[in-house]
Amino acid sequence: MSKALRLSEKWFRRGLWLLAFVFAGFLIGLGSAVVGDLPRVEQRLEVEHFIDAQASRAWRESMQATESQIRDAQQALEQAQLQHQIAQADHRAARDTFSQWLATRQVTERAEQDPELIRRSAALERLRQAEREALAVVEAQQRILLDARQAQERAQAEWQRLHATAQDAWQAALRQQELRVFGYRLALTLPLLAVAAWLFVRHRHGTWWPFVWGFVFFAGFVFFVELVPFLPSYGGYVRHGVGVVLTVLVGRYVIVALNRYLERQKAAEARPEAERRQALDYDLAQARLAKGVCPGCERPVNLSDAQADFCIHCGLCLFDRCHACQTRKNSFSRFCQHCGTPAAAAAEAPGAAPHTQPG
Repeated sequence: MSKALRLSEKWFRRGLWLLAFVFAGFLIGLGSAVVGDLPRVEQRLEVEHFIDAQASRAWRESMQATESQIRDAQQALEQAQLQHQIAQADHRAARDTFSQWLATRQVTERAEQDPELIRRSAALERLRQAEREALAVVEAQQRILLDARQAQERAQAEWQRLHATAQDAWQAALRQQELRVFGYRLALTLPLLAVAAWLFVRHRHGTWWPFVWGFVFFAGFVFFVELVPFLPSYGGYVRHGVGVVLTVLVGRYVIVALNRYLERQKAAEARPEAERRQALDYDLAQARLAKGVCPGCERPVNLSDAQADFCIHCGLCLFDRCHACQTRKNSFSRFCQHCGTPAAAAAEAPGAAPHTQPG
């Protein structure tokens, strides 16, 4: 249809389409903000909300006590290990010194050194005993640390049991919450779709059509972007079921519309040509001719054939001759392209012969 429009009208229409998209963009932004805030109506659910408060408090106190025990036992173990290392070093140094002294005594074999041997042996035994006592302290601290860590593992296992018990309740509550939020989205979206459908049917060709189309784009975006992705699935049954229902409804509408269109076309083709021509819009007729189809029946026609003045499918006159200069012209043109004579004035001139359909 754009080829039949005036240049200024084309730019005005382009500007109005731009206005429609801008209007739809602002509506989409506003709608996205509203839809995005809908989940805030519901409290954010966590698994911890479904764990018994008393059991949770007891577990936390037990974990704090166990962690404190582990920390204290770890520090005591580190101190005991340090003392054990010192005792080992003292014992090792005394043993090396005693071994050197004993080797010297064996060479000299002096009897007066026997009391010294007894004293050195006793001192070495005391160091060995101190090392064993330090090792016992290390082993005791290791046992305390092991007990504390095992208590921590038991506490963690208890928490996992409590968490697993609350998991089912949390998932059930989360599904209910998702359904409620989806209900909010549905309650917001369905009226918008209804209004958009009503505007599309009644006012899409009216004076305020840019706002109508902008609202239609907005409603479609809200439905397909803000609603459909949040449609409950339940294993795909709901989404596929809704898809089947929508497909059937849209398909039924298209089939009914096609049958009505074909019936209208048959009825229109059965009427006299004068009535058919009068019912055709000027811009629509020019747009269809520019596409190489008959303005009446919308079937392809060979417009390049200079002898083809009528549609071979419905008999509608496509070309006639100017009554002033006899130039072949588009029968839907308002003026002759050769002499500029108005088609209506020429048709009303005395002696003008109207175009006739082939017998």
